[in-house]
Amino acid sequence: MSENAKKSGGWRTNKWFRAAIPALLLHCSIGTVYCWSIFSQEIAEYIGRTKGETEWAFSFAIFFLGMSAAFLGNVVEKDIHKSSLLATLCFAGGMAGTGFFIYYGGLHQGSTLALVGIYICYGLIMGIGLGTGYLSPVKTLMLWFSDRKGLATGLAVAGFGAAKAIASPIMQWMLSGLGEGGIYKMFWILAVVYFVMMFIGHLLLKKPDGWHEPSSEKNGQSAFAMIASVIKTRPFMNYLGIWLMFYINITCGLALISQEKMIVKCIGLVSAVGIVSTVSAVFNAGGRLGLSAWADSMKDRNTIYKIIFILSIAFTGIVIATKGIANGNGNTLLVVLVLALIFVVNAGYGGGFSNVPTLLSDHYGMSNISAIHGITLSAWAFAGLTGNQMANWIVNKFGEEVPLLDNAGNVVMDHGKEVMVNPTGYQTVLLVTIALYIVALILSMVFVKPVKKDEVAE
Repeated sequence: MSENAKKSGGWRTNKWFRAAIPALLLHCSIGTVYCWSIFSQEIAEYIGRTKGETEWAFSFAIFFLGMSAAFLGNVVEKDIHKSSLLATLCFAGGMAGTGFFIYYGGLHQGSTLALVGIYICYGLIMGIGLGTGYLSPVKTLMLWFSDRKGLATGLAVAGFGAAKAIASPIMQWMLSGLGEGGIYKMFWILAVVYFVMMFIGHLLLKKPDGWHEPSSEKNGQSAFAMIASVIKTRPFMNYLGIWLMFYINITCGLALISQEKMIVKCIGLVSAVGIVSTVSAVFNAGGRLGLSAWADSMKDRNTIYKIIFILSIAFTGIVIATKGIANGNGNTLLVVLVLALIFVVNAGYGGGFSNVPTLLSDHYGMSNISAIHGITLSAWAFAGLTGNQMANWIVNKFGEEVPLLDNAGNVVMDHGKEVMVNPTGYQTVLLVTIALYIVALILSMVFVKPVKKDEVAE
């Protein structure tokens, strides 16, 4: 489409109104799935179940996010309006349903039905909304911002990462301000708010008028059949390398992020846990936008992944060598090193997400990018089941919980309770993640070869 045509159409042909703004409305809504830790304990206490039992709701949400993206990628490819509407209905409906089953669980303490209902609503239904909502704006952004694809996708995916930083204080205020039953009331209110935001995004989202989908995409092929034909254009090990390094980056990120709160307490920053969580969310969002925008200037976009893995290995190695988590309490230098590790991993975790669709488009072209991106997000599904669960298993098996002491040797208290930490367990998590980061770096260097622009047909 010519610039004159774009200008003559006003907002209807403006890339910000038709791609960037709707993408942010969608991603800033669904990204609040990462606020789970804000209210998970409250849900468990309100319905009379253990926190460990309710934690599976989040794992299921991430799993179904990836799997719905994998199986519905071709639906997104064919019709972004159907997919964005499906995302709106499933995400808002799943959130409202979660609120209902929390309400039911409050009336029937220890109810299995309430727990299963939360699994279905927060895990399955919201998970489908997450997967389709995550995919729907990505290709549209790359088509409108063809000269800065990384910046465009980074902008949207940054919204997904920034959602936690924006929504967390609002949710905490609602939990304390809505009184009795605030937990389920919060879900009902947010269901309405996010429905409105996502529905507006759904109405605005539109591909450029000059783009016509190849007819082969409308022949009823399954997503997997479509991708099998696309992957044949490049060596299979190339795609496998991308999938595996994406999976490892998410697994390592979730492993550290899931223990972030306790690691921050372990180094003596008990009162600053909320601040550190917000700053790390900013780094997560900044990595999504900054690293993808930076990659636009690189000949080989895979270079960004090499940088992510090298930095992650370096900072993890420093904290391991200095035993920063175990010895950080009261040591300013070690506290800084541990915080730097948390922020670097969060930035790399976010940057890994935002660079995947553009890396895939460089290797396989734009024609089937939603479908192949969807299949690749299955790595997110499996990492959602393995990352935090692996870290929890390590912490439970290695070391033991001990009271956190201040500089005077007194036990540190938090809201009237002793702060219990497991420094050995957290350090052991780092030993596993550094080994995985090294594997990811090897995959990035050996299997994901640079692609020449004339090798992929658009």
